[in-house]
Amino acid sequence: MRIIVFFDLPVVVPRERKAYSRFRKFLLQDGYTMLQYSVYTRICNGEDGVRKHMRRLKENIPPVNGAIRALKITEKQFENMEILLGTTTAEEELGANKIDFF
Repeated sequence: MRIIVFFDLPVVVPRERKAYSRFRKFLLQDGYTMLQYSVYTRICNGEDGVRKHMRRLKENIPPVNGAIRALKITEKQFENMEILLGTTTAEEELGANKIDFF
């Protein structure tokens, strides 16, 4: 399973920039990798892992206006994603077979 997080947070005033930075740092520390700007992905070991990390996401929502969405998909669905412009990320090139679960 995989969680994809999409977010659009304001960064106009210092308080908003700080909230954006904290949320992004949380994602990185929680094992997410950047797929594109403001799109992060994390592999979870089954439904229990998805529930755990969805709870952690909800606990770390920044106190500003904006939009944050999360999508749960299978590895097979992720592998079937088509890249219309650009190149694959290092994580995509490694493939699901080489990913270690903790």
